[in-house]
Amino acid sequence: MVQFTLPKNSKVRTGKTWPRPEGKSIRKFLIYRWDPDTGENPRVDTYFIDIAKCGPMVLDALIKIKAEIDPTLTFRRSCREGICGSCAMNIDGINTLACIYGLDEVKGDVKIYPLPHMPVVKDLIPDLTLFYAQHASIMPWLETKTNRPAKEWRQSIEDRKKLDGLYECVMCASCSTSCPSYWWNGDRYLGPATLLHAYRWIIDSRDEATAERLDALEDPFKLYRCHTIMNCAKTCPKGLNPAKAIAEIKKMMVQRMV
Repeated sequence: MVQFTLPKNSKVRTGKTWPRPEGKSIRKFLIYRWDPDTGENPRVDTYFIDIAKCGPMVLDALIKIKAEIDPTLTFRRSCREGICGSCAMNIDGINTLACIYGLDEVKGDVKIYPLPHMPVVKDLIPDLTLFYAQHASIMPWLETKTNRPAKEWRQSIEDRKKLDGLYECVMCASCSTSCPSYWWNGDRYLGPATLLHAYRWIIDSRDEATAERLDALEDPFKLYRCHTIMNCAKTCPKGLNPAKAIAEIKKMMVQRMV
C-alpha cells in the first residue's frame, strides 16, 4: 500500500490546556492556533470560560479569552454588529461572523478555526489578499459615460429594489471559503462574494458599463466554475443568495447572444 506522509506543519497537534475556572456555567473552547514566527505545527488550545460572566456571542468569548486568559490569541474584529465582516471564522463547522453567532447556537464544545482553504496569517486570521484583489477586478463602483448631473444620479423605486439582497454583503468571505469550486480554482474563479458584487453593479440602472462588465466575466473560470452547490447561500451570515446572483449573470450572458 502506498504510504502518504503529510508535509511538515500540516499536522494539527494538541496544544495547551488552560486552567478551568470555578463556576456553574463553564463552556469549553477548542481554538486553532498557529504562529508563523515559531516554525511549529499548528495546534488546538483548550480554554474554559464561565459564560455567566461573558457576553452572549462567540466574539464576546474570544475577547474575554484574549483579555483575561491568553493575550497572544489573535483574531480580527471591529464593529461587533455584523457590519464590517472582520470577525469571519469557522465556528462549529460553519463559516460565519463571530459577533452575531450566539454561544447558545453551539451544542457542546465550541470549536473555532480560521476560514477554510485560505492561507493563514496567524491563528484565526486568514490572508484575504487574493479575495480583495478579485473584488477590485470587477470595478465595484458606478461607471458612467454621460455628463454628471447637477445634483445626483436619479433612480426609480423599482430599480432601487433590484439592489436589495446584494448591497448588504459585508465582504466577510464566508461564502467564498465554503465553496468547493473556489477551493479548487480560487486563483481563477472569482467566487460567490465577488460575483454577487459584480451583479450588483451590472443591474444598477445608473451604471453605463454593463457590456464591459459582462465582457470581463465571459471566461470559462471567472464565472462558469459555479456549479450551484448552494453552500454560499446556506452559510451567508447576512442571509444573502450569491448563487442566485451568479445565475442571473449567466442568464444575461445568454440573452445578449440571442
